Amino acid sequence: MDHSAARHARRVLISGASIAGPALAYWLNRYGFDVTVVEKASAVRGGGYAIDIRGTARDVADRMGLLPELRAAHVNTQRLSFVDAAGEPVGSLDPNGVTGGEDGLDLEVRRGDLADVLYTPIQDRVEFLFDDSIATLDDDGDAVHVVLDSGTRRTFDLVIGADGLHSNTRRLVFGPEEPYHHYLGHVFAGFTLPNEFGLAHEGLAWNEPGRAAILYAHEPSQYLHGFLAFTSEKPPYEAFRDPRAQCDLVASRYPEQVWHLPRLVEAMREADDLFFDIVSQIHMPTWSRGRVALAGDAAHATSFLSGQGSSVALVGAYVLAGELATHADHAEAFAAYEKRMRPFAERNQALATAGGTVVTPTTREQLDARNAALRAPQASAMREHAETDEAHAAHTGLVLPDYAEAAA
Repeated sequence: MDHSAARHARRVLISGASIAGPALAYWLNRYGFDVTVVEKASAVRGGGYAIDIRGTARDVADRMGLLPELRAAHVNTQRLSFVDAAGEPVGSLDPNGVTGGEDGLDLEVRRGDLADVLYTPIQDRVEFLFDDSIATLDDDGDAVHVVLDSGTRRTFDLVIGADGLHSNTRRLVFGPEEPYHHYLGHVFAGFTLPNEFGLAHEGLAWNEPGRAAILYAHEPSQYLHGFLAFTSEKPPYEAFRDPRAQCDLVASRYPEQVWHLPRLVEAMREADDLFFDIVSQIHMPTWSRGRVALAGDAAHATSFLSGQGSSVALVGAYVLAGELATHADHAEAFAAYEKRMRPFAERNQALATAGGTVVTPTTREQLDARNAALRAPQASAMREHAETDEAHAAHTGLVLPDYAEAAA
């Protein structure tokens, strides 16, 4: 490898300050790059539902020195409980029996807490431009000339799009999202609501085939998260720009006056943080073009059904920064990054379509089989062995390269 790249600062613009962006900024700054992060929000966004850091991603967090802070933020979900269509209890299980996780090792933290832990060490070492976004970019082969929405004009050696599933950077460089967007057949709405149910460190799910309603609580708090998710043959594009249409669509799929469904529908309509989207992935033939590359969900969104979006983003950021630090030529670095990361990303994407019938059963047969297993005497130890074993293999499916010399 050519370590000369680490000995001079290349100017890099990263679009996005959620997970992949700050993680990439951390490593690039550590390797001596001159880094700017542009983010359309006014600050790093806090709060949010919990995400998991497992396997190889936990090793990345360890190399960043973040494990003590992440352990302090660990929400420690201890139980997933299920009720039937009438709202009657079915059974409970250890969450690791669904995810293929490792007790005592995996970390579960709010997305916002992870973003804050990533941002804090670099906030004074990396330039952050909030309330702004890339309007245009021109890659002339020697540099990338960028105009921001604010009117600011800057020139960078490289631009990295770490701006999520609906990436603006990807659209500017690769064109419309549609060719890369793979719909997985689910629509969901997530929102915060008062914790009127006395829940803590647990999730509670109601199911009918193709429909799920979930209450999810972290530590004891006056608030918790509600999720309503259902299958749909076609994406409801007509509702994307209209919050009222979103609420009407979701409410129409939950007409029953059972369990907490009426309260969840009411809370969805009242929420000021409603997040409505379809469950989908991004599949691209290449993650770079010229002096622009993609990272995290912008390159390879896994969907929340995989439970691995943030973990894969952390690993990808580590690998991309390391390859840029050890290759003087950006094209070689981008190629090495993709060669190393693509099998890992694709294996974790496959988790979203390999089963997942415990929390979101889509057929009557799947639901009946799950409920029967939950009611069995050994339900507390229930694990879908084939699925959880493959999940664990996917979580740990990349051995981290050692780029330590690049930081010397």
